[in-house]
Amino acid sequence: MKIFTVDSFAERPFTGNPAGVCILKEKIEEELMRNIAQEMNLSETAFLYKRESEDFYNIRWFAPDEGEVDLCGHATLAAAHILWEHIGVNEKLIKFNSKSGTLLAQRNTDWIQLDFPIERPEPCILPSQLKHALNIPILAVEKNRLDYIVETESEEDVYKVSPNFSLLREIDGRRVIVTCQSNQKDIDFVSRCFYTKNKKQEDPVTGSAHCVLAPYWHKKTNKDKFLALQASKRSGKLVVELKEERCLIHGKAVTIMEGQFLFGSRQYE
Repeated sequence: MKIFTVDSFAERPFTGNPAGVCILKEKIEEELMRNIAQEMNLSETAFLYKRESEDFYNIRWFAPDEGEVDLCGHATLAAAHILWEHIGVNEKLIKFNSKSGTLLAQRNTDWIQLDFPIERPEPCILPSQLKHALNIPILAVEKNRLDYIVETESEEDVYKVSPNFSLLREIDGRRVIVTCQSNQKDIDFVSRCFYTKNKKQEDPVTGSAHCVLAPYWHKKTNKDKFLALQASKRSGKLVVELKEERCLIHGKAVTIMEGQFLFGSRQYE
């Protein structure tokens, strides 16, 4: 069972968002995937297998703390990168079958384009816990089924925010995404992404968060294509493009490690 570590949305090692990629010869038990994800101890590990009769790869994502997740952008980017760079896949378009439907990855020189569903946010009332947890100027707040989008005044506010996670845990939703327009010449908007419930407090670069950010900034600017910076300590750049109800996310990836899982039972060898 081959296992890789990849830095996604990165142009050099030790930046972007690290993900595990496990290449399977056949489907394995969910409990084993959970155990492997815990052993890898990365934000997400992607598990891939493909039947000979199928033209797509089955993909599932597991996190060390919360178990299986419905959608993960950076681990999908990592999976496509590994299939092209290390497994010998020649097709320029890779199709994934997932809990979030069909996802596409397309190769374009050293960039990878992901085709994901849009998650549109709508204006909402600002919870008092969220206001006090962030303690920064807030221009607007919107929400979808999982995420809060909080727009602040300046990039400095985005960089300096240090949430009170005890208060964040009191609000509903999975993530809080803090964002603002950028003053940098080549960047449209910046963001940071914080989790409300699990031990992973901040995600370095979050592909799926941009499925929310892109329609949010489209309403503000009427633009369909953005160059985005997620401004965590590791940081990473993405090109994000809206096409009808789909979000095209472009990023680069760097392989960090390659290995083989060894187990005591022959069932998993």
